[in-house]
Amino acid sequence: MIKRVYIVLFFICLCGTTLAQEKEKKKKKEKLETEEITVTKSFSPTVSDAFKIKTSPSIDSIEIYHKQNVQYSIESVPVASTFAPAKGKPKALQRGPKERFYQNFASAGYGSYGTAIVEIFAHTSTSNYNDFGGYINFHTSKGGIEDVLLDDDFLNLNTDLFYKQTERYFEWQAHSGFNRQSINWYGVPEELNFSKPVIASIEENQTYSEFYLNGDIEFFDALVHHGNVALSRFTDKRKSVENYGYINGTVDFPVADEMIYTHVNFEFLNGKFDNDYNQISSLDYTYFNIGLSPNFEILRDNLTVNIGAKLYFSMTNADEGSQFYIYPNVTASYNISDEQLIAFGGVTGDLTQNSYRHFVQDNPFVSPTLDIKRTHQQYYGYGGLKGLLNGNINFNVKVAYGNEEDKSLFKLNPSKTDGNTITLDQGYAAGNSFQVVYDNVNTLQASAEVIVDFTETFKFGGNVIYNNYTLDKETYAWNLPDLKATLIANYSKPKWRAGAELFFVSNRKDELTVVPVGLTQGITNGSYFDVNLNGIYHINDKFSAFINANNLLNQNYQRFTNFKVQGLQVFAGFKFRFDL
Repeated sequence: MIKRVYIVLFFICLCGTTLAQEKEKKKKKEKLETEEITVTKSFSPTVSDAFKIKTSPSIDSIEIYHKQNVQYSIESVPVASTFAPAKGKPKALQRGPKERFYQNFASAGYGSYGTAIVEIFAHTSTSNYNDFGGYINFHTSKGGIEDVLLDDDFLNLNTDLFYKQTERYFEWQAHSGFNRQSINWYGVPEELNFSKPVIASIEENQTYSEFYLNGDIEFFDALVHHGNVALSRFTDKRKSVENYGYINGTVDFPVADEMIYTHVNFEFLNGKFDNDYNQISSLDYTYFNIGLSPNFEILRDNLTVNIGAKLYFSMTNADEGSQFYIYPNVTASYNISDEQLIAFGGVTGDLTQNSYRHFVQDNPFVSPTLDIKRTHQQYYGYGGLKGLLNGNINFNVKVAYGNEEDKSLFKLNPSKTDGNTITLDQGYAAGNSFQVVYDNVNTLQASAEVIVDFTETFKFGGNVIYNNYTLDKETYAWNLPDLKATLIANYSKPKWRAGAELFFVSNRKDELTVVPVGLTQGITNGSYFDVNLNGIYHINDKFSAFINANNLLNQNYQRFTNFKVQGLQVFAGFKFRFDL
């Protein structure tokens, strides 16, 4: 019985083990084998099966229209581009008859005191990229000033030839010319009683001649922005000679968001006078100046600031010796009200190389015995306002204060005759010429300028300048006025134009020394008011007639000590415009 039970249990365990192994094998097969699914019908979706979007969705408009705070900035970096677009020809719309514009003209006129003027300008080109031409101005007068004992005629001749060429990346031009000026030292002092033999012994004529050659080059998009070279030779009838050379260049280059530009220049001056004023020895001078002026420009909205300096090294054979100079060059302007009101100011300084030629341009009655020096402007500080009022009133007011070492002043040369003794060996030694004296001068200046456009046809304006001088050695700022004022008015119509100019100059001081008698006398040149009128009538688009009337008050005032001007002058002529 017991055996049968063990046998049954044995078979039950055996069957369970077998069934478990079968299940385990089936599980392994399910994991390893793949199933094949047979699709008997494809899916064909319909619109009704799709998910539908609500026709009236709920949108939070506050979130959509909520403005986001955006922070942005613009970086402006100067780029030295080499691209140069081809030049186009503008085409103007024709809206009816229009006066033709002629690029050349010739004019001639004649007037009182035997005055004659001829002026010609003409230019042409062989292509759109060049231009060449010339200019001539001839002005002469027979003189005839009241109560003048010596000849007072004069002659001015100015000529200029030029050529200009435009290339892809730059343009250049060259100028060459000749100038000639003939004057007389006719201003003998009224304080002396000149006898006829002494007057006859004076050789009062002086003639200046100049030949020059200039060249300019301008690069459109390059670091070297501009260059200039000038050469000239200036001579006179009294064997004086002066040679001048000048080279200048401007280099621009960006630094971060700003621009730095630097001026570099070389200046050479050499001259000689045959004799000094006392006829003891000749005078010669040589200067060579090297200049460097770096400038850093800052642009911020309505503010423009330039921070720079000027550095010079000047070499000379004169007693003052070679020196090194440094000057500030700081300027600023602020747009207060959209170009209607602008505040400006600055502190600058500079080195001025005086020359015989420049002195003659300012005062042709100097003697050929000058002491040539440099003028050292240590500083010049200024500030002011300018702008536009009511859309038709332009104004500019400024206050300035500066200091100059060796500022040049014109003063009468001592007279070597008392009017009766003939001791002259030059035509400029009778108190009828000027020397140049130098002094350290502080100048306080105030100026104002206003221009009013009443209508398109009528404009009116003027300016006034006041100077107060403080000197170290000299008694006065010789021949410099404290006050100068100018008024200008113009009225124009299509067929004619008329204008008026009024000038006022206050008193000036000078001093006369008479060597034979050892007398020194102060002189006050009175103020003067000069009124000039001019008008032109266009006969047609080519021909015009003009008339000028100068010194309407008929005053024989003295522009320089003892040198009176012509009285009432009337001058008329014609102008012809043409094309080549």
